[in-house]
Amino acid sequence: MAHDDLDRQILRALLQDARASYSDIGAQVGLSASAVKRRVDRLRASGTITGYSARLSPEELGWTTEAYVELFCRGRTSPGDIAVAAGKHPEVVSACTVTGEADALLHIRTADIRHFEQVVERISAEPFVVRTRSAIVLSRLVNRPDVVPGLPD
Repeated sequence: MAHDDLDRQILRALLQDARASYSDIGAQVGLSASAVKRRVDRLRASGTITGYSARLSPEELGWTTEAYVELFCRGRTSPGDIAVAAGKHPEVVSACTVTGEADALLHIRTADIRHFEQVVERISAEPFVVRTRSAIVLSRLVNRPDVVPGLPD
């Protein structure tokens, strides 16, 4: 689906505050509330908007340790097998296959270093994992979970 400038402005407004009213968004983008609603409905129907959610602070919830763990797997381990194994652990925020030496990269959040160590031990026990390599996040320098290339600021 092609998106025009108004669609992109509406998407940006929703990324900033998904609870904003159609009237508030309309005031930002120069449309009536009903016109915004029609566009949002169309964006939902097309699959551009997939849902709405609350953003939580992991630190405020006690999950203060963050790390990236590279998985090195045995033989021809499928991405599906990696996904199933990673999905067993609620501490795994995301997992993806990657280029380079590692087969996959896991983003992990835990309460502390000991908790992180336990999670890595559990993941390392998967039959296809040969080894792991971890990098603990010291400080997050840029964090833009809501940035989508092509949307206006």
